[in-house]
Amino acid sequence: MAAKENSSRGRHAKKDKKDTSKKKDYPKMKTKNFRVNPQNVKTFKVKSPTTPKKENVADGIRLNKYISNSGICSRREADVYIAAGNATVNGKIVTEMGYKVQVDDIVRFDGQSITPETKRYVLLNKPKNFITTMDDERGRRTVMELVSNAAKERIYPVGRLDRNTTGLLLFTNDGELAKKLTHPKHNVKKLYHASLDKKLTLKDLHTISQNFVLEGKMVFVDSISYVDGQPKTEIGIEIHSGRNRIVRKIFEHFGYAVVKLDRVIFAGLTKKNLPRGHHRPLTNQEVINLNMI
Repeated sequence: MAAKENSSRGRHAKKDKKDTSKKKDYPKMKTKNFRVNPQNVKTFKVKSPTTPKKENVADGIRLNKYISNSGICSRREADVYIAAGNATVNGKIVTEMGYKVQVDDIVRFDGQSITPETKRYVLLNKPKNFITTMDDERGRRTVMELVSNAAKERIYPVGRLDRNTTGLLLFTNDGELAKKLTHPKHNVKKLYHASLDKKLTLKDLHTISQNFVLEGKMVFVDSISYVDGQPKTEIGIEIHSGRNRIVRKIFEHFGYAVVKLDRVIFAGLTKKNLPRGHHRPLTNQEVINLNMI
């Protein structure tokens, strides 16, 4: 019996000790009830981290964006020109990155006054005997004559077509898009219909379809084939190179002269319902497609 009592007393002793320990480590805290006055409660609006921050026009527009919107070049290129001192605001050279132009500021680029404009996109079906340039010192006719009434903004050609080449030519004042469409890394496809002075042999057609060196540089032809239902002098050739007169040079390299050359597709744009010498504005969907390239 004595042993049983001692065992019982020992268990109670351990429990008492544990309870004492709890009281020691966690002292009783005083609490106080608070009443909240709704008038003192402030509400906060939390912006979504994915919501892009819009530029406040009243605070001005960044100089590089101002230059890009004027159709001079892309924003990245504008930063280089700004750093080089090509831009002035109110007669003073500005090289500060992030400088903001105000509404009444006068901005000049290389001495010429510029203004940001609405983006315009015009597609021309170019005829022969017009050169692709803004003006010509020799007085030759330029493609600018053909689109003189297409937009009040100053638009310019994207890429070039030589004097005797016909077909699609895009005009815009969107410097960033123009840069994208002419840079080889974006692989912008251009399809030409070439009429040769003699039949293109199957051997030469196969050779052209492979990569080869022309004037010390590799030429990449995306595709080439005979035009269905036409003589073997009529060839369709698709390339993405922007080298000057590249299609003519390809055939000349293999001993053929190009009698006629017509660009029928440019960056997904076609000549459908666009007669030679006429132009039209791009549709909203066409502009979206170009920007997705």
